[in-house]
Parts: sequence; structure tokens; C-alpha cells
Amino acid sequence: MNFNELKHIYFCGIGGISMSGLARVLLEKGFKISGSDTKASNITKDLEERGVNIFNSQHESNIKDDIDLFVYTAAVHEDNPEFIKAKGKNIPIMTRAELLGYVMSKFKESIAISGTHGKTTTTSMLSYILLDSGQDPTISVGGVLKKIKGNIHIGSGDVFVTEACEYTNSFLSLNPTIGVILNIEEDHLDFFKDIDEIRNSFKKFVTNTSDEGCIIINDKIENNEEITENFKGKVVRYGSENSDCFVNNIRYDELGYPTFDLIYKGSTYKDVKLCVGGNHNIDNALASICVAFELGVGIEDIKNGLLEFSGADRRFEIKGKMGNITIVDDYAHHPSEIAATLNIAKRYPHKRLVIAFQPHTFTRTKAFFEEFADVLKDVDNCIIAKIYPARETDDLGMSAKLLSERINSLGGNSRDFDTFDEIENYLLENLCDGDLFITMGAGDIVRVGEVLLGE
Repeated sequence: MNFNELKHIYFCGIGGISMSGLARVLLEKGFKISGSDTKASNITKDLEERGVNIFNSQHESNIKDDIDLFVYTAAVHEDNPEFIKAKGKNIPIMTRAELLGYVMSKFKESIAISGTHGKTTTTSMLSYILLDSGQDPTISVGGVLKKIKGNIHIGSGDVFVTEACEYTNSFLSLNPTIGVILNIEEDHLDFFKDIDEIRNSFKKFVTNTSDEGCIIINDKIENNEEITENFKGKVVRYGSENSDCFVNNIRYDELGYPTFDLIYKGSTYKDVKLCVGGNHNIDNALASICVAFELGVGIEDIKNGLLEFSGADRRFEIKGKMGNITIVDDYAHHPSEIAATLNIAKRYPHKRLVIAFQPHTFTRTKAFFEEFADVLKDVDNCIIAKIYPARETDDLGMSAKLLSERINSLGGNSRDFDTFDEIENYLLENLCDGDLFITMGAGDIVRVGEVLLGE
């Protein structure tokens, strides 16, 4: 496909965080952009203000004769009326990931940050570092980043930074110069068969990375040498004392934020401070540090960028206070992510920990049912909201009540509710001075905390 001959690009599912970012990049490059989503959002409204024509429903009549390229997300299936119409008109069709790969190929340095967890936070940390160093990268991040006031930054430099998601193997459409692997765990089991299939996908991601480039991988990943064994470029490992990059002398302040000494390829850099909590965020910081060093960034710019970063949207995001009750929102929707969030909460000042957890998809709830119950059993007061189905229709016999009962059978203190109104009323009656209340999940549970705060 010759992009020089394209004028009008249509995005089916333009309200998605990555799709909207790509639309912005190509809009800035002079393309005519239009698209659709199932409903209006702040993202679509922002695009409309920039001159993008957006339909808030998906119908075949939206597909006009002047469209040169039709782009769609993994959430759009071949029975979608717009997809069918575009195919019938013989309009060239690309997935979001294929288009992202093409855009990345136009930059001298393209960084793809992959892993089961931590992609948004690590991409955000690296973005702060590179922006503070004056490299002015183009950034596409899976959350709202305060420093760029959104999820996209179109820079003047020759560096592109993005998340690389393994779901539906979309990250295999990318050919970065620097590939980052934060962790590899079981997830998205509605698509992958098992952990071995997931590991095989990450092996392919490695070999898709430029031979002249670099793979940066967490040394804590089991048998990670197998993941990188066929890569012809440079491999940098981080996280363990036998790796290229690790920390020692970790200290925590009164909010649970760590300061540590950094050891990178034999050199020691004192007093690197983070303004986010949790041991997992030390690992995320190490990944961003390794990329920054590969790009020639100095240690002072690295320190300054990390010090300025206070968290990505929906990652232990302090939403506000209701009296002396702190309300936090967190995106955690996998047992490992919940454990990491609880690790942060443990060090954050509070008397009781109260969580409203919204399981995300029936498939994930079934696959990790025991793990969810085990990680939530020690929460002082654990509320389970109705399962957020996302793209799924079959409940597989799963329910909030079943999970809540299992938590209680393990000695926990849990209850379930069908509606957010019931949860909000319960919280208004039961939250106490000094409580730390966290809304948790990848769905819309954030609304509960926002209602309590009067937003």
C-alpha cells in the first residue's frame, strides 16, 4: 500500500485509546480522518474539536466512496456492518496494530513496551524521561498522562514510544528498534490456550525486533534466556542482582515511595527517587531507565523524569478525599496486578483498607477464580461488583456472589452487590475516618469513587 496516495482514513472504533492516538498522529500528518464508535466520549469529543468527523453509531451508510483506507480494532468483528461495507467496496483494510507498525517504521527509533502488566506505567515513565531530556518523542500511551494532557504527544524528534499489547497477537505487527518485555504471565485466556502459547508469542515479538536494535527484558521472567535465544541484536536484562541493571539500598518515605541506588553495567548512581509506590514500579522504572540509556539519555535527566512522574491515569490514582477518607482508583484486573496494588496500599497511611473490585470478563474470572479469592481474602472490607463482561456474552457460570463467597470461605470479609447504587449506599454507611478506599478493575467501577466525591 502506498500511503503517499492516501487522503482519507476511516477508523472503525476511533474512541479507543490507541485508535484515537493513531488518528491524531495521522491528522497532524495531513490526512483527512473520520471514524465511528458505539457512543460518544471525551476522546471522541476532543477529536471532533480538531475537525474529525465522527459517527456515534456504526452503520454501513457511514462508509463513503472517498475513503482510501479502513482501520479497525480487535473489538470489531467481520460481521460489523461498516467492515462488511468497506470490504464490499474493495477499500483497503488494516488492523489497528498493522497501522501502528507502519507509523512506527517511519521513525529512526521505535520503542515497543510489552508485557502482561505495567505497560502504561512504564511507557509513561519513559515518556517523562525523554521529554525532560529534550528528545521530544512521539508518544502513544494507554492512559491519560498529565504531562502531555492526554494519551498522545506528537513530537518533533525521531523517537516513537508506544505500548505493545499481546492480546490477539497485535504486537506481532510491530518491528521496533527497541523491544521491552516487562513480564510474561497467563492472561487473555479467551485468546491464548495456555502460558506456553503466550511465551511463544513473546518469542516472536523478540525476533520481530530489529537485528540492529535491542531487547530489554526483566530477568525475573522464568527461563527468560529461552525468550531471547533467537535474537541477533543486543539483550539487556534488568531486575536481578546478576543482571545488567538492578537496585540496592531501597528506602521508603512516609507515603511508601522508594529511593534506591541504581547499578547499571557496573556503575552505581545514588539516590534515584520515585513518586509512585510499590516494588513492581521499581521494576517498571528499571525498564524505562534501560531504554533511556540505550537512547543516550544522561542520569540526571533520568532522575528528573522519574521524580516528576507521579503516576498514570487509573494506576493507584488518588482521586480525592471525603473527609478523612482517601479515595483511590486502580486499573488492576489480574491477580498479580491486585497483589501489586495491595503492596502499594500496605505502605500508604490508612487505618482500614476497603476495596470495591469489579472483575473484568467472565473468562478471566473463571481462569483465575482461586487466585482472585486468595489475593483479596486479606482486605479488611472487600466489595465485589457485578462482573464487567466487556466483549463476552457467556457468563461461564461465574458471578460476583460466587467470588465473594469463596473469599469468605478463605477467612476474608466480603460482600457482593448487583448495582453501583447499592455499593455507594453501603459505603456511605460503612466507610470510617482513616479508611483507604480503592475502586479496582478495568471496567467502569471508577464511577463509584467519583460519585462519592461528587464528581
